[in-house]
Amino acid sequence: MKVFLSHSSNYYRDDRDLIRKITDELKRAGMDVWDDSVEVLPGDNWAQVTSQALEESQAMVVLLTPESADSKWLHWDIQFALGNVAYKNRLVPVLIGDPNKFPPESIPWVFKHLKVINLPDNGKNDKNIKQIAEAIKQAA
Repeated sequence: MKVFLSHSSNYYRDDRDLIRKITDELKRAGMDVWDDSVEVLPGDNWAQVTSQALEESQAMVVLLTPESADSKWLHWDIQFALGNVAYKNRLVPVLIGDPNKFPPESIPWVFKHLKVINLPDNGKNDKNIKQIAEAIKQAA
């Protein structure tokens, strides 16, 4: 199964370790992970490469932080997954950081209807990261 990893590259520029941990865990679980920070090469048409990856994926993990909650790109990815039957029941929201620092209005409405995985310690607890792969497997 191909998993599209949606995140705000601005925030994660300084926190590549967490994305690497999540990617490694999903790969250990037998999944193929697409992450634009690795897959889009200099000179690539970012929009074209990303669109193709969205079309080819069957699941999406959305990494949301208080700083990235208003990212139009994250919201666009979520809307794409909601409108694509290939992603049915395989949209996995992940809140990173202290859940109390998320203003309620900043969390996408659909997260209220999905099982949200919390990484309050920014992924320092590997058990929480394993929940991401488990959520995708259960929906498959």
